[in-house]
Amino acid sequence: MAIADLPLLTITLLIPVIGTLAVFFMKNEDNAKKLALIFSLIPLGMSILIWSLFEIGGGYQFMESHTWIESIGISYTVAIDGLSLPMLFLTTLLIPLSIVFAWDTKKRQKEFFGLLLMIEVGLIGVFVSLDFFLFYIFWELVLIPMYFFIGIWGGPRKHYAAIKFFIFTHVGSVIMLLAIFALYFESASVLGYATFNMMDIATVSPTFTAAFQGAAFLALLFGFAVKMPAVPVHTWLPDAHVEAPTAGSVILAGVMLKMGGYGLFRVGITMLPEGAMEYYWVMAALGVVGMIYGALICLAQVDLKKMIAYSSISHMGFVLLGASALNLVGVAGGIYQMFSHGIVTAVLFMMCGVIHHKTGTRDIPKLQGLITKMPQASFILIIGFLASLGLPGMNGFVSELMVFVGAYEAYSIFIVVPLITLAIGAAYYIWTMQRILMGDFNEKLGNVTDLEKYELIPLAILVVFIIFLGFYPNPLLDVIYPAAEAVLGGVLL
Repeated sequence: MAIADLPLLTITLLIPVIGTLAVFFMKNEDNAKKLALIFSLIPLGMSILIWSLFEIGGGYQFMESHTWIESIGISYTVAIDGLSLPMLFLTTLLIPLSIVFAWDTKKRQKEFFGLLLMIEVGLIGVFVSLDFFLFYIFWELVLIPMYFFIGIWGGPRKHYAAIKFFIFTHVGSVIMLLAIFALYFESASVLGYATFNMMDIATVSPTFTAAFQGAAFLALLFGFAVKMPAVPVHTWLPDAHVEAPTAGSVILAGVMLKMGGYGLFRVGITMLPEGAMEYYWVMAALGVVGMIYGALICLAQVDLKKMIAYSSISHMGFVLLGASALNLVGVAGGIYQMFSHGIVTAVLFMMCGVIHHKTGTRDIPKLQGLITKMPQASFILIIGFLASLGLPGMNGFVSELMVFVGAYEAYSIFIVVPLITLAIGAAYYIWTMQRILMGDFNEKLGNVTDLEKYELIPLAILVVFIIFLGFYPNPLLDVIYPAAEAVLGGVLL
């Protein structure tokens, strides 16, 4: 049997399931991180194998489909394409890096590392599912471990932040579920049979009436906008980030926010092209407002972690703006931005965790002259900031340029409005670098040391991705462009 004939996606999904149970029920708590790391490296190896076997432009691949509940059309159907493959790899990359970065965790190690693996199960499931019922189960599964992650290992306001996170994201999920049921019943009347299979529904959903497509698209957009998050349903994110432990923030911003963008491309635009064309301006407005609002709020922040959290709101606005353009460059740029932002924001939140751990504070005014005591950390922080502001030669530049090119094709001169974000972003990042890295060291911070090995390793790996994809984005773009064409199939007809 050839390797490609094996159920690679199911294996990739099952390994962290087994790892979660193994870590939760092991007797020696001190070995929890080692076991969790092993079970997280296997899915990473599997995703690399899947990428090496992936046929560019080949549509859905490595498909597995088995009837689950035949009477109501539920099946276990999983597959991968150029939209989900980068998200699968990003998930399986950031989980083991987060485990290594959190190597010095002492409090309830079994639960901490076990929940990280459980989050991985949910995220992988979301990105490979092609059955709406299965998709929703994994979508909701992600919320549970992150809720406990924030509530147990979070900061002083952890309980408030955890409950707010759960309520906001769950309400968004319920609205999304209503749209899924609408697609389910409407497609059944056309197909002649009821099914939750995304591929079957996608074959008939573009024929639905414009009114139905518009209503369903807005409901889906609301659910996905909460997850991204977009202004004004963003208020859960800064609280969740500020209170979450560093590993939680890395996964939350690095991958979980991308669930919203992924859903928008996979379901919203692909299945409801008339709805997307009717309400493209809503996506554009949400994207531009989020970009500018998030950037302006960053200027006013004194908490480094909160500043990075608001920058995520701004940068996820690029995804919405690219999606709203409804052209190949814009959509491909939005997909690339999801992967690019996941890498960069992981670096920034890790560095925020390092600085807080070493100095005991995240207050920007109290941090100064760190470059004299933490040269390695300062160098990596500068790379993260420059990548996030879109410096040429780094991955952030590629995605932002593509989004703006696509937006210019769609909106012409009006592109000057979101372009303001670039100037504001450069301002708050450079100003922050000047305040916390330059000048005389604040002796009140005590004896500050540089990066430990377990901190340096994951950061160095991420920096390599930032530089490599900045100079040579083709390995990612070659996969993304055919997927973007498929997303726009109904729009371009």
